Amino acid sequence: MTHAPSTAGKRFSALRKRMYATRELYFFLIPALIFYAIFKYWPIYGMQIAFRNYSPWLGMMKSPWVGMRNFNIFFASADCIRVIGNTIRISLLQLAIGMPFSILLALMLNMMRSQRLKKVVQTVTYAPHFISTVVLVGIVLTVLSPYSGVVNIVIRKLGGQPVYFMAKSKYFLPIYILSGIWQETGWGAVIYMAALASVNPELHEAAIVDGATRLKRVWHIDLPCILPTIVTMLILRSGQVMTVGHEKILLLQNPINSDVSEVISTYTYKKGLINGDFGYATAAGLFQSAVNFLLLVLVNRFGRFVNDVSLW
Repeated sequence: MTHAPSTAGKRFSALRKRMYATRELYFFLIPALIFYAIFKYWPIYGMQIAFRNYSPWLGMMKSPWVGMRNFNIFFASADCIRVIGNTIRISLLQLAIGMPFSILLALMLNMMRSQRLKKVVQTVTYAPHFISTVVLVGIVLTVLSPYSGVVNIVIRKLGGQPVYFMAKSKYFLPIYILSGIWQETGWGAVIYMAALASVNPELHEAAIVDGATRLKRVWHIDLPCILPTIVTMLILRSGQVMTVGHEKILLLQNPINSDVSEVISTYTYKKGLINGDFGYATAAGLFQSAVNFLLLVLVNRFGRFVNDVSLW
């Protein structure tokens, strides 16, 4: 007596046939899978260094287990509040200022009637994204130079005194945030431009017939249509609130502004690679990753509750 195959069995069989029919395409996934396996998943095994008094000579497994000692030392240190506060401050300012700039640029480009001018502006604005961090910092230091920088030349022409921007810690945050906006706004606008391209033109035509101004059409049509994309990008960015790249920070950092520029990534770099305290640096980095994960989960749930948009 034979039994009819179950629905799950039919689906699995159909999936297997589709995968076999397109088997050549799956070979393109192999480099990506190898990359993530080596550089993303395998390092998770090294997370146990945070709970050991790690010594390169003893190796990971033979280094003595110290439990939460490295975490206790980090939370009790005088640097803990400072580096966490600096990290959160820089990251939230980047998010609160940079993201609206990208949305605004996308809306402005979407309203341009001249396609030629639109392409020129879009190319000019996202080109800085491809500039390396070293070159970007070199440009910033040259422009702000107290002797030959363009900014100080203008200040002297107006009768003022040269300003040593990099010698005053109060200027570090504005320099870091504004240079980041200049570099990433155009690239960030590309995603919102793609979302705006899916807006039904009939909605704008109907609004024009009803006498809606361009600003009202943006507020009542464009923004609501791209709101799911905005929420998705906010969720993704929330998972990096505690992560501020160390390259640009280190290049702009000096002993004068280190009180406002030291973040977790630069702190772990100095403690781990320079001072050789690998367990302590790994504990600080693990704390950073754990907070990022928690924020990602919370903001994902918030997005699902407010706008029914979530990553999972």
